[in-house]
Amino acid sequence: MDTNMELLSHHLANNLVELRQRRNLTQSALAKLVDLPRSTIANLESGTGNPSLANLARLSSALQTSIDQLLTPQRTSATLIKASETPIQERSQGHVKVFKLLPDKLPSMEIDRMEIEPGFSMKGIPHAPGTKEYFHCVQGEVTVKMSGAEYVVKKGDTLAFPGQVSHTYVNSGKVLGIGLSVVVLAPLSI
Repeated sequence: MDTNMELLSHHLANNLVELRQRRNLTQSALAKLVDLPRSTIANLESGTGNPSLANLARLSSALQTSIDQLLTPQRTSATLIKASETPIQERSQGHVKVFKLLPDKLPSMEIDRMEIEPGFSMKGIPHAPGTKEYFHCVQGEVTVKMSGAEYVVKKGDTLAFPGQVSHTYVNSGKVLGIGLSVVVLAPLSI
């Protein structure tokens, strides 16, 4: 068996076992569901079987997945993004750093870590209508200015406000201001 076929058999074996067990099926129950001998299921799960396209289609239908997902490597649900790989935007001539913490582009959510040097500010970007922004201060204190009001957010505090409002973050303190900004699409009732 060539290397590509060995990999496909290995992926099929792992995925078949996981999907079958996730659905609380025995090999016999799955075999009955797809009208195949239990020994065929056992061979596929051990990586020694060579299924026909028709059998793959029956298995994928019974397990409610695609043939592609049966044959590809399992995807882990965790992704580690190293600090050196985190995208950073510099604003206010480099005195403010915005670390983009979500590796996935989600249209309804943003999470950023902001570091604002003492004496500097950053104009926030208004978000789409219907969003809500939550700013949590991790270190120092950051004043958030919007609509003629000022909110001093100290270490441990969280400020919630409509995301579409123009706002500015100001560090008028003597230490680096660090905060987390979470922007989410919110139901109208919030």
